[in-house]
Amino acid sequence: MLTTLTVRTGAPTEFIDLTPQVAEVVRTSGVAEGLCHLFVPHTTAAITINENADPTVPADILMVLNKVISEREAYRHREGNSPAHIKASLVGPALTVIITGGKLLLGTWQGIFFCEFDGPRTRKVHVKIREG
Repeated sequence: MLTTLTVRTGAPTEFIDLTPQVAEVVRTSGVAEGLCHLFVPHTTAAITINENADPTVPADILMVLNKVISEREAYRHREGNSPAHIKASLVGPALTVIITGGKLLLGTWQGIFFCEFDGPRTRKVHVKIREG
């Protein structure tokens, strides 16, 4: 089963917690045991798992990424968004979460985050549920 989520971002860089939306896709799939694959089809966005209990954690991650990958380098990419491409490559476009008991198998403090590095934009996240 393939579902595509639409994500509307509102800032140049931000993390958006997708855990509730992905959990709903899993729930409606009816799959009790399997895998949930997530894929971001963009070169300036990514997806990751990290703490979603404290909003300062994603903010800290963005702060460091923005500091380490400076906007002030002599990038050659004419579009002007090379830092976004680099951040997306480092974080990655895909992840997989185990489904057990009909739910995502995440740690107590874990959440699934869409990572915007070149916003604001309207983005897509493909979610593929596999039984087994």
